[in-house]
Amino acid sequence: MKTLALLAAVLVLACSAQASPPTVQELWSHLFTNAVIIWQAPTNSLPESFWVYQRRLPQIFSQAVISNAIMLASFQRHGFPKPSTNNVCILADPDCNCPCGRVCNFSITPADATLSFYSPDQNHLTQNIPNDATVDKLARDCALKLGVDLAQVVEKPPTSHFNTDTNDNKLTNQICGRGVFLCRQLDGIEFFSANDEGDGAEGFGIEFGSYGLIRSFSLCWSEVARYKSEHTTCPQEIIHCIRAHKTIVMPNGDEKNYFDRLKKLAGAKKLTITKITPCYGAGVFGEVPTNDVPCKFVTPFAEMEAVADFGSSNATVKLLSPIISSEVVRLLK
Repeated sequence: MKTLALLAAVLVLACSAQASPPTVQELWSHLFTNAVIIWQAPTNSLPESFWVYQRRLPQIFSQAVISNAIMLASFQRHGFPKPSTNNVCILADPDCNCPCGRVCNFSITPADATLSFYSPDQNHLTQNIPNDATVDKLARDCALKLGVDLAQVVEKPPTSHFNTDTNDNKLTNQICGRGVFLCRQLDGIEFFSANDEGDGAEGFGIEFGSYGLIRSFSLCWSEVARYKSEHTTCPQEIIHCIRAHKTIVMPNGDEKNYFDRLKKLAGAKKLTITKITPCYGAGVFGEVPTNDVPCKFVTPFAEMEAVADFGSSNATVKLLSPIISSEVVRLLK
């Protein structure tokens, strides 16, 4: 999923849980309005400027990459698609009449530079699940077969997939899958993802099940070219964006009380910015693509860590903010 579309989805999911969902303006209009904002985040490691990249879409995957992906998926019996700008959707069982809808087990979406596989064999076996070291080696071997340059990725912490009970609660003693995401970097800066599974980021993710069976994998990797260099903004400009409600407070994982937390944050007396980390994402900060139009640009923004002080207690907060001056100017107009 596109980075900015992912952030929009966060808001949509939060709103869907409310009887009378507030507008986006109402959502942010009271955040940190009266709080003292203090900057304590070191900025010495930030570059003086960042490159904005242009994505060359559609991404036509080579025959070698497609063939190797088919082999990894053990889908040889379904044939080998040819490189094309057309979408590809291969069903493991095209005659299935499942009332819940059919999922593309092998898909290629050139407009979004994505190639993915979801195994029809999503069993719940827990025997011989690969350990982290084995997952790391298997993932890198598979990535190389799909043309990924390992020098351009950084490995995120391994993730585990658990069986669940009848109430959909995780059974933490029953691991049925273990995976890892190799996050793409540009100029040594990672693509942003809301979690360690790589949602919204370019890179390669894969999950293995019992005896190393591949449960799923996804490659999102567009060809990019440098478009223009932009000056890095300063802390004071980011503070202006916070006060103008042009930053995003990120949910804590899958929290269900996101709105309640925002209401509490509105009462913060002080907000201290403790860390700033640059990242890249597909799209333009503050703008959501319409009609599912592919994101043409990869732009930098910042993930920040902060502490909200309520007087008698405090809470950690993660925010997303523009990091280049031109974005600040555009957002504050």
